[in-house]
Amino acid sequence: MNKEMLDTLINKVVKIDRGGPESRIGRLLAADNDHITIFHDEEGVIYYHTRHIKSLTYNSKEQAALNIEMPSDIKLIQAKEFKGVLEQLPLRWVKINRGGPETLEGVLETVTDDFVTIVANEEIIHVAMYHIRNISYGAKVEKKEQKQNKGNSKGKK
Repeated sequence: MNKEMLDTLINKVVKIDRGGPESRIGRLLAADNDHITIFHDEEGVIYYHTRHIKSLTYNSKEQAALNIEMPSDIKLIQAKEFKGVLEQLPLRWVKINRGGPETLEGVLETVTDDFVTIVANEEIIHVAMYHIRNISYGAKVEKKEQKQNKGNSKGKK
């Protein structure tokens, strides 16, 4: 993906890929040398390696309908390269690749030029750097409606 083209879409709602387990709709927050950062309303901040993105769609008519707002307390990892993002995540809970059989969640232990090491339950898993399509870290973002519903249900029995 061309960085100049991606820069024109920053702060716009885009669709990553056309469908399938890795496809997401979110607000494009940043475009760097080999990765982009999006905010997904349910999964929070996701870092996508651009070599795995087959298409990126921007629908100018649906921008108002796709009201994806980023909470003010979320901090982005700034890095020029995708590996630089990963290097800032050791000992954090991460989710690698969004869907399908290659989804993996666990604690990121180490990052090398060739692979990352994830600890998940009793397993120590080495994932080739080339096969990491995207990564997110931390807890999922709760929607405002869910927070309000939880607050309303506490007083009722």
